[in-house]
Amino acid sequence: MTDFVHLHLHTEYSLLDGAVKVDELVRHCKENKIDAVAVTDHGNMYASLKFAEKCKKNKIKAIIGCEFYVVDDYREHIDQRADHLILLAKNKAGYVNLVQLDSLAFVDGYYYRPRIDYTVLKEHTDGVICLSACLAGRIPHLLLAGEYEKAKSFALEMKAAFGEDFYIEIQDHGIPEQKRILPLLVRLARETEIGLVATNDVHYLHKEDWEMQDVLMCIQTKRTLDDPSRMKMQTHEFYMKSGDEMAALFPNLPEAIANT
Repeated sequence: MTDFVHLHLHTEYSLLDGAVKVDELVRHCKENKIDAVAVTDHGNMYASLKFAEKCKKNKIKAIIGCEFYVVDDYREHIDQRADHLILLAKNKAGYVNLVQLDSLAFVDGYYYRPRIDYTVLKEHTDGVICLSACLAGRIPHLLLAGEYEKAKSFALEMKAAFGEDFYIEIQDHGIPEQKRILPLLVRLARETEIGLVATNDVHYLHKEDWEMQDVLMCIQTKRTLDDPSRMKMQTHEFYMKSGDEMAALFPNLPEAIANT
């Protein structure tokens, strides 16, 4: 079995979006001899205590994280494009910084959702690992818009802030946009000497659980399953894949698997 750690995972606390229950996640890891896993819920760290306690009891390394919403100015309570960004605590200092950022997001930055901005983010980088996130991240967004140089400039800005703890995140759920920008992400990582890391944006534990997650999204958006215009996942690949499955997705990028 390929040595791989999931670093982008949404539990039941990614409300009406994630369908992974903490108890079942820890049980799955124990049964499959997975010795480390991260939780990165959308905009909150509600699962952290329960997750850490359950993992400690079962001798699993709990990696505390969060998928933050990042805007240009989090104190401005107006509509702004919110970039997704994965932050992981590598030590106690990192955990304290994540808690502080999450508190600021709810107390000062809340506007429909908890938000931070890049200025306050750069004040809380100690002990924090940063991944460039999914298609909703700023780098993938710029690449899809044909703005390669802007994406590269932003990547270098983040590298300056986080040093070797900033990684370019790559994913492949069979979505055309992901396949389109994958070679660009690899090129960007090579040119900037930034590490690559593979993730799978886990929203449910097993592949067959996609229907349950689909229902959750209908509840969240107040739509019905037979509504053709409703929000839904484009594929059924957002489950907790094995290390071998992840390695098979990126056969020419073993470092992206090893870096996890």
